[in-house]
Amino acid sequence: MIACYAKNGMAFDALRVFGEMMLEVNDLTPNSVTMVSVLQACGALAALEQGKLLHGYILRRGLDSVLPVLASLITMYARCGDLEVGKRVFDQMVRRDVVSWNAMISSYGMHGFGNKAIEVYNEMVSNKIAPSPITFVSVLGACSHSGLVDEGKNLFESITRDHNMRLTVEHYACMVDLLGRANRLEEAAKIIQDMRIEPGPKVWGSLLGSCRIHCNVELAERASKRLFELEPTNAGNYVLLAEIYAEARLWDEVLKVKKLLQTRGLQKRPGCSWIEVKKKVYSFESVDEFNPHVEQLHAFLLKLSTEMKEYGYQPKTKVVLYDVDEVEKERILLGHSEKLAVAFGLINSSKGETIRITKNLRLCEDCHSVTKFVSKFASREILVRDVNRIHRFRDGVCSCGDYW
Repeated sequence: MIACYAKNGMAFDALRVFGEMMLEVNDLTPNSVTMVSVLQACGALAALEQGKLLHGYILRRGLDSVLPVLASLITMYARCGDLEVGKRVFDQMVRRDVVSWNAMISSYGMHGFGNKAIEVYNEMVSNKIAPSPITFVSVLGACSHSGLVDEGKNLFESITRDHNMRLTVEHYACMVDLLGRANRLEEAAKIIQDMRIEPGPKVWGSLLGSCRIHCNVELAERASKRLFELEPTNAGNYVLLAEIYAEARLWDEVLKVKKLLQTRGLQKRPGCSWIEVKKKVYSFESVDEFNPHVEQLHAFLLKLSTEMKEYGYQPKTKVVLYDVDEVEKERILLGHSEKLAVAFGLINSSKGETIRITKNLRLCEDCHSVTKFVSKFASREILVRDVNRIHRFRDGVCSCGDYW
């Protein structure tokens, strides 16, 4: 049950069931399989303190010799923003398999250290560990988040050239994402055109996501047309297209996409953010009127927004999908879940303490801008892990270099 919840995006439930297991009168003892799933849930929620407690349990129970447990520990620490401890776990391993190496490569990738990920990959190959298909997904993803286009292209070509491995849909999706993020969209489209296998939703989704970043309406329409055929019930694809139309100020097209969503009975996935404060995890949804903290947080954010404007902050209202006036757009922006989580963290944590947040969607441009301001004026380090990568905000600067 814990594994089912953890693997299906229900990390809260995974931790709840684990808690019930620990309280069982039959004195059930969690084993290595339990630890892998619970660590996955902690990583999903950026619940670092709970992850540390599990690490202690693993050491006491002598489970630190089980390779899948150690790989899960590395990933958990990286996803919670503590890459250094994850690297320490990796360095102390007596024996490493390909899964362990993959965990370290993907850890560097999600933090935006593409060159380090490539370095670890090269070290793995020199240690005569044969890369798996997932290895290349990890290292290509790392290149994508760091803008290492040439390095990524070389690695992509080496899959068949040097390792006699068949290219998968995931490898193509990584390459499309890599080129698309770098605004080489025509090149990305050419890769899809030349594919020897059916592109599928992952590849077209990568192209649509890149079109969102660079507001390429023509290619977005082409990608979304295929996605609507392949995934007719995935509301996220419709929302992405609507966002592209909104940025291009094509409001009639935005309305058409919204009507399509209504006709098909689909709902936009609400933005949700989680924050761990004093070993307890709190969740916030965008425009969540029923949250008991929301009134206090909105008042706090309104005051903060007013102060930031004096220092040059300009709300990025283009991300709002409604054709309403600027005042209303700013009000909507203040209700974004990651802003609510940041405000909650500022109010309820100690001065100087790092704020760690995880989000279920891509971080929007306005929340990114606000968090940079907050990190400077509140003198706080803020870590936000969105669906793509980890953003480390410190002194008004983000580790992603505004490339995400």
